[in-house]
Amino acid sequence: MRLRAKMNRMTTGLIVAGLGATVAGAALFMKKGPIRDGAVGFGLAHVVLGALDAVARD
Repeated sequence: MRLRAKMNRMTTGLIVAGLGATVAGAALFMKKGPIRDGAVGFGLAHVVLGALDAVARD
């Protein structure tokens, strides 16, 4: 018996976008510097890629 739930493309994209928003938001509380800038960019990139994945058509 499989306990794994089936996830469609939109759900996966929204999870990626949500985690990206969390990372970007958490990075804004860091001290200013190159690590913070990289973390914010990493989070925002995941927001964009997750949103694109959520609306992509096969």
